[in-house]
Amino acid sequence: MSATRVAVDAVGGEGGLSVTLPAVLRSLESDSDLSIILVGPEQEIFEMLGHEHQRSRLNVVDARQYVEMDESPSAALRFKKSSSMRLAIDLVHSGGADACVSAGNTGALMAISKFVLKTLDGIHRPAICGVLPRAKGQVHMMDLGANIECSAALLFQFGVMASIMVKYLDGTSNPTIGLLNIGIEEIKGNEIVKEAAELFRASALNYRGFVEGDSIFTGDVDIIVCDGFSGNVALKTSEGLAQMLTDITKEVFTESLYSKIAGRIAAPALRSMFTHIDHRRYNGAALLGLQGAVIKSHGGADSIAFAHAIDVARRVVKTNLIEHIGEELSQLKSDVVASENFREMS
Repeated sequence: MSATRVAVDAVGGEGGLSVTLPAVLRSLESDSDLSIILVGPEQEIFEMLGHEHQRSRLNVVDARQYVEMDESPSAALRFKKSSSMRLAIDLVHSGGADACVSAGNTGALMAISKFVLKTLDGIHRPAICGVLPRAKGQVHMMDLGANIECSAALLFQFGVMASIMVKYLDGTSNPTIGLLNIGIEEIKGNEIVKEAAELFRASALNYRGFVEGDSIFTGDVDIIVCDGFSGNVALKTSEGLAQMLTDITKEVFTESLYSKIAGRIAAPALRSMFTHIDHRRYNGAALLGLQGAVIKSHGGADSIAFAHAIDVARRVVKTNLIEHIGEELSQLKSDVVASENFREMS
């Protein structure tokens, strides 16, 4: 099997090259079947890489433009056709790369990806599917910020695509799905959520009903479906909570001699806990619904987190996830009942 080729938006995100370059070298070191195409300012990249740029599995595509983090998606789409983000996505479209990873502007990444790669048949809007840590294992959430307002049919599409992703990426044959709501009772929630629940119940998906916010961290469903506003709030809350726990623990175990001794004794258990809730290990969310593999890294990711996003791209390519989603969507649309629930939206 040929090497997995990942195009990296080298200057996307808050850290830029200081984050992406170490992450790329880390990824190449850990996977001999990986090839990286760095898209960014060539001269600056070579100056920072030194002799490392001579690696056979590391190539550079020069890009002088970059998309600002606060730039509007429409402006990025119209005026940044030579940006590192755009050229990385173009490589996926042309077949020069198997996947793209960017920590850049989420709205711009979504808009450019949809324009260049197009959506799969029947999909109106792509969505971001990522992973959050929980007390036991992890949970996939969809959407994490791409679609602030969603119709019931769109939420159903999210559940279908996330289910396919978990099946092939995690090897879970029949993943369970919950719909995020303000209560588990059927009478709770707005009309959109209630209508979405009806679509899920009428489908062949392994739907388990409504779940509340606490189920994100303590529940047992494999997938939680929600609109992008709720999903992004949950993501940022999870990250803030993990950071708060880390800061409080450090403060408690350093405030006195006795607490320092206790901290040394508890160090192995604390390391295990911090590793489990470390969001860097869960970085890298797939933009599902596109005719190509695009992975969104957290904008504030460090090199360890960005390397995890590259690994998500590698796994998406290795499992042929995009092809599987397209095939299973076609099978769904051939079914009369599913076709009504999975209708294309104008």
